[in-house]
Amino acid sequence: MGKNKLKKFGEMETFFNVFQYPYSRLKAEGFALRGKWNSEFFKNDNPIVLELGCGKGEYAVGLAKKYPDRNFIGVDIKGARMWTGARQSVDEGMTNVAFLRTNIELINEFFAPNEVAEIWITFPDPQMKKVNKRLTSVRFQNLYRQILRPDGIIHLKTDSPFLYTYTHEMVRLNRLATDVDTDDLYHSGLADDILEIRTFYERQWLARGLTIKYIKWHLDAETTLVEPDIEIEHDTYRSFSRGTLETDKKYQNDI
Repeated sequence: MGKNKLKKFGEMETFFNVFQYPYSRLKAEGFALRGKWNSEFFKNDNPIVLELGCGKGEYAVGLAKKYPDRNFIGVDIKGARMWTGARQSVDEGMTNVAFLRTNIELINEFFAPNEVAEIWITFPDPQMKKVNKRLTSVRFQNLYRQILRPDGIIHLKTDSPFLYTYTHEMVRLNRLATDVDTDDLYHSGLADDILEIRTFYERQWLARGLTIKYIKWHLDAETTLVEPDIEIEHDTYRSFSRGTLETDKKYQNDI
């Protein structure tokens, strides 16, 4: 591991709003805030919103700024990326945003039933070869059910035609209530102040002429979900490496 990454990991240990729990630590210690995020960390009863695969945490920080009456938690296993949003939120004195470094597969170990109101999945790896690793797959939907409130909301924002098509079919096949479903968000007339938050990578994709896809659906607690059995054409372009670009010039010299 490079010195820069080690420095970031060490610095994050000093951030009050960062919790680093890889599987080994979780197994050894458990997680004391499970079911107590509102009462013991945020000190309020505001809804909790997760950003899964948060990368540098741009959406979590951006949403937290817009909505001080909600609590936001960015989740990712890549701590060196997460450092950017974590440091920015600490520097700006934000108290309604936190970061959790762990595997998303372990999410129900960190949140109790009904503790989460909404989930954002922003530009994840489409996992074109491995359905069970897709963050919108039935496997993950059933995991989210363990922590979401009844009829909880899930948002997907993606540049991937493959992942959009897969998720659209999964939602349609299972007759999940859908509020928004578009394959060209910024030409749909549907983008609002939330959706107008654009990550650095998103701006780069838009500059390349790629459209941004967005689906917002409700995950009920009763439906037995099934995977769509369809052939989907693989994406024909190569996405940006998320480790090579930066989000905010203010922090660029530190990355």
